[in-house]
Amino acid sequence: MPTSRASAVWEGKLKDGKGTFKAASGAFTGPYTFATRFEGKPGTNPEELIAAAHAACLSMALSAGLEKAGKPATRVQTEAACTMDMVNGTPTITRMDLTVRGKVPGLDQAGFQKAAEEAKSGCPVSRALKGIPQITLDAKLD
Repeated sequence: MPTSRASAVWEGKLKDGKGTFKAASGAFTGPYTFATRFEGKPGTNPEELIAAAHAACLSMALSAGLEKAGKPATRVQTEAACTMDMVNGTPTITRMDLTVRGKVPGLDQAGFQKAAEEAKSGCPVSRALKGIPQITLDAKLD
């Protein structure tokens, strides 16, 4: 299995400094600041990247699980919302809300929910994020 790499550079003080991150593959690069991370200003931040990784991983894991079960999906869409709060004075990721919608011919809602729960617990990013206190899943067929 390959090793994925990314890098980040921060310049200046925390509140008025700026940073950039990039994937070694060149697939993405972007700036971030204190304001984009902690004040909700336009732009990206590490938590948005974590949410994107979780959404992508869950979609692939669910698709793979459904295919293995003989019920291949024609479409799986996942949205992830990563929440950060102050906990004992420290910024902490406290919640990840996953919303999954799928088109799976011949599968009922109960089967889709079960497959989504299995994908949520088994995908590599979910396993890496086990320290998040609350990870919710809303899975429905389209």
